[in-house]
Amino acid sequence: MGGMLTSGLESRLRDTVRGRVDFSAAARGLYSMDASNYRKSPIGVLTPESVEDVVAAVAAAREFDVPLVPRGGGTSVSGNSIGGLVLDFSKHLNHVLEVDPESRLARVEPGVVLDDLRAAAAPYGLTFGPDPSTHSRCTLGGMIGNNACGSHSVRWGKTADNVHELEVLRYDGSRVVLGPESDDEVHRKLRALAEGNLAVLRQQFPPMPRRVSGYALDELLPEHGFSVLRSFVGTEGTCATLLGATVKLVPTPAAKALLVLGFADDVAAADAVPDLLDYQLLTIEGMDRRIVQLTGASVELPPGDAWLFIEVGGADLGEATDAARKIATAHSGHHRLVIDAAEQRLLWKIREEGAGLSTRRADGSEAWPGWEDAAVPPQNLGAYLRDFRTLLADHNVDGISYGHFGEGCIHARIDFDLISESGLAKFRSFIEGAADLVVAHGGSLSGEHGDGLARSELLSRMYSPEVIELFGQYKAIWDPSDKMNPGVIVRPGKIDEHIRFAGARIPLRTAFSFPHDDGNFAQAMRRCVGVGKCRNSHTPGGVMCPSYQVTREEKHSTRGRARLLLEMLRGEVITDGWRSTEVRDALDLCLSCKGCKSDCPVDVDMATYKAEFLHHHYAGRVRPAAHYSMGYLPLMARLASAAPGLVNGTARSPLAGLLKRAGGIAPERKLPTFADEPFVRWFRRRTRAGAERRPPVLLWPDTFDNYFTPEVARAATEVLEDAGFTVVVPDAPVCCGLTWVSTGQLDVAKRVMKRTLAALAPYMRAGMPIVGLEPSCTAALRSDLVELVPGAASEQVAAATRTLAEVLDDSDWNPPQLSVQAIKQTHCHQHAVLGSAADTRLMSRAGINAQTLDSGCCGLAGNFGFERGHYEVSKAIGEQVLLPAVRAADRDTEILADGFSCRTQIAQQTDRRAVHLAQLLRRAVDLGRP
Repeated sequence: MGGMLTSGLESRLRDTVRGRVDFSAAARGLYSMDASNYRKSPIGVLTPESVEDVVAAVAAAREFDVPLVPRGGGTSVSGNSIGGLVLDFSKHLNHVLEVDPESRLARVEPGVVLDDLRAAAAPYGLTFGPDPSTHSRCTLGGMIGNNACGSHSVRWGKTADNVHELEVLRYDGSRVVLGPESDDEVHRKLRALAEGNLAVLRQQFPPMPRRVSGYALDELLPEHGFSVLRSFVGTEGTCATLLGATVKLVPTPAAKALLVLGFADDVAAADAVPDLLDYQLLTIEGMDRRIVQLTGASVELPPGDAWLFIEVGGADLGEATDAARKIATAHSGHHRLVIDAAEQRLLWKIREEGAGLSTRRADGSEAWPGWEDAAVPPQNLGAYLRDFRTLLADHNVDGISYGHFGEGCIHARIDFDLISESGLAKFRSFIEGAADLVVAHGGSLSGEHGDGLARSELLSRMYSPEVIELFGQYKAIWDPSDKMNPGVIVRPGKIDEHIRFAGARIPLRTAFSFPHDDGNFAQAMRRCVGVGKCRNSHTPGGVMCPSYQVTREEKHSTRGRARLLLEMLRGEVITDGWRSTEVRDALDLCLSCKGCKSDCPVDVDMATYKAEFLHHHYAGRVRPAAHYSMGYLPLMARLASAAPGLVNGTARSPLAGLLKRAGGIAPERKLPTFADEPFVRWFRRRTRAGAERRPPVLLWPDTFDNYFTPEVARAATEVLEDAGFTVVVPDAPVCCGLTWVSTGQLDVAKRVMKRTLAALAPYMRAGMPIVGLEPSCTAALRSDLVELVPGAASEQVAAATRTLAEVLDDSDWNPPQLSVQAIKQTHCHQHAVLGSAADTRLMSRAGINAQTLDSGCCGLAGNFGFERGHYEVSKAIGEQVLLPAVRAADRDTEILADGFSCRTQIAQQTDRRAVHLAQLLRRAVDLGRP
């Protein structure tokens, strides 16, 4: 579009809508991709606040003759929500308007997340049947657009089978209600279309569970009730814009049992499916051993290299279990019945994360969608998979298959080369062959994700010219100007055009080594395939992405930030490289919590990417004041320890405001208080008591527990000595370099780390373990050190670094019983890098009955919460779960938080004080002494 036309459209939108209108380079970069292989930069992005905004936006688009692309969660793998003027419904039009348990219907806005609908229906014992693996972030509008299905379509069918009424807005401005009693111009034209082509519709749309490709014109047949409603579901935003929906709800099974059957391979598993469909099942899902291995999860599965997950329901657990056992008895192979609900959730989590997990193989190689969604009749599945394996071998590519075996729908992430010209040529050749293969087996190119840019060109291989012509006529009735998501289904683009990775492979000199991405920053950016788990409002038991949970802005999700970094490498929309203000601003609210390092299915590590970006962005330039005050905190703390009383007095005086302003500190924050005596000074002057009976351990004197809370390190010392360890501290000053890493001062961080490695060398030669108390510093020694200063010395230190709980848990020390109640806040770096299984076991042994809060990040996150401009977001993150839980806790319930940031946030936002695990254990030691 020309500049004048774009500016005119933008101006008209700003005049007529209340929602945010954003035509910036940042917005166009953020919305240039979905979860597919494709990239098309939009004209601009509108985030409507109301239906009236949508009506005004369509009017403006019509006036300026620009295409429209409605968008929900952007989790489609087909490339059907990119380009044009994007309407993002997920931010505001995301409410469940009504749940009617009597009629089992719910009214929803198009941007409502599926899990929010399910939560609203749950009190009535109801749910929405279709359940894609992205249920925690996909929207009902997107599901209606794609005719989504999910795992339980064996029982409840596709989205089209679960919709009662839709209200849609055509590009010409007319509003149409699609429902049982509807009759208007569109309905009359579509009836005429159907009546004039009855033979074609009856003969060329054979019934199969997962035929989603093209338009469902067979739903217009008289024997199907002439359902314009069902024919509209799955039109992928190419016909009209959804304004609202009334959907059907189904009863939730009272109890479920999971039967896992083991097979030699996926083909053998597929061969077993037709017989299993004779039973009353909720689902049959296929899994490959390689996906399970990629999770690193410890799960018990029957022998085999592939499994079928078979779920059955019942009025109670006994009925569900009996039904599962009948199937197991009929199955001659290995099996395992899973009754425990928590174990069932773990296994389903592995299945749901297959799309992300299978994009990175154990050897680090990359794999992609492309042939992600094909479906065949279930009785043909085994034969199809045999031929599919041959096709993979003929093209010298590999794919991990999994998916909805009960309905013949196979997902596969394949190691295509989508960067080089020869790789793209092979990609096209394979996809064309795969399309012919699935058609030969009576199948559909798409089984639930829609056609989009990924498959629309191939529709002519599945349907006759007569049907393709009817698709064009169907779209023309709805959208005669061809402005609704053009290039999808009708008059399609090429499957090898708009590939998002081509042109982005730029070798870059980086400070971090990126060992898991062959040292290539661009390859690291390709980790984000767009599945959007970071867009969950809150992931149970997870951390990512704290700022998105508060702002609900795409640019504050891990996915959004990764996309802007990739756009920065392309240099088309984001044109100023490392100096990009768009990327800088998107990263500003990244807490460097590292939650994505563990919670993202493909281990995107935004904390590291942010540090790398800041390193380059500010190279040779003056940095924000907080980078100096927070980054150089270890040095400043050492200087302050010479006169802590004077420093603390100044921090509490009227000069505090000036100090905060000069240091870039949020005025709302209280400055931490320096201890009267650092831990190391106390340690060196003390007289050791007791006889040590174990090898020595090196207690890491991190900046926080050395200068601010030495009582934690003193408690840890006494606990370790009570357990029989000889405790030593380094003779020379040491630092993990974390504060310089988190502020992107990587040259300084490297120098600090190298000095630390030299200081630790004698202890490493002695084989001494390093005991860390502050989770962020401990995690830095385990991960950042190796990636920033690669080499044998760093690897030795990383391998030697343990948490206090890990050291004590591995010993035979039996702590005296405390018999206390506690709530525990897990530090985000511990969650992401260290794990807390040892903490749980040790607390149980010590009689600490701890409830670990499902709270994610505390919101302070080291320097983040202290920096000017971050206070409100920092507080809002804490207020989601942690701070209310602390305030509600009984006064005799201990608040347990190992992280200095977590304890500081709790102290500054509540009237409670949290303690470190070492302090609770020290109390147990005191109680156990005679």
